Amino acid sequence: MTTPLQGITEDDIANYLVNTPGFFERHAELLSTVQLTSPHGLRAVSLQERQMEMLRERIKGLERKIIEMIRAGQDNVVIAERMHRWTCALMLARSASLLGQVLIEELKHEFLIPQAAVRVWGVSAGHGHLPWAQAVSDDIKTFASSLTQPYCGLNAQFEATSWLGDPTPAQSVALVPLRLGKSAGECFGLLVLGSPDALRYQSDMGTEFLVQVGDIASAALGRLLVGE
Repeated sequence: MTTPLQGITEDDIANYLVNTPGFFERHAELLSTVQLTSPHGLRAVSLQERQMEMLRERIKGLERKIIEMIRAGQDNVVIAERMHRWTCALMLARSASLLGQVLIEELKHEFLIPQAAVRVWGVSAGHGHLPWAQAVSDDIKTFASSLTQPYCGLNAQFEATSWLGDPTPAQSVALVPLRLGKSAGECFGLLVLGSPDALRYQSDMGTEFLVQVGDIASAALGRLLVGE
């Protein structure tokens, strides 16, 4: 009888088998005698059967990932179609004075947003009478200019939420600064999205979509500014 070597660990055995592929070719009978416990019960299964179970589980995992990718792709297509319709509505607005109204109404319709409002400042005199071009406080202008990206989170009684004019208080909000160009520091407007659902807009949510909304809204409304 061969005396087992002392100090051999399971890692040593595993490394030996990995680096010695011919072992099971020389000892093929071992494959049929090794018995393992099935993860689906206490019964013993052969090594081959256990490998098949592992492969089936791996395939199921891959199938789940594929389904998730397909769903994500379908969701992205729907969002892109809605964004397209909203952008077209802005471009087809019959007059510049309708831009703010179309922007808000179509945005709420396409993306099922309960509450929304927009304000711009620095517009030409011919548009100063419009509801969405009414004067705002210096605090709001300073706050909007301080936003380097959209704010999402609970409504901390932001002054801008008073623009929503909804009897149901907004519990969560998204505040999107409007700028002309990525490098522009000063804002000329602020888009406010609100919801009575405190979880609709959260601080850890992605803002890529809101940034795109802000870019399109800025491009549409920016041409009404003085000097544009």
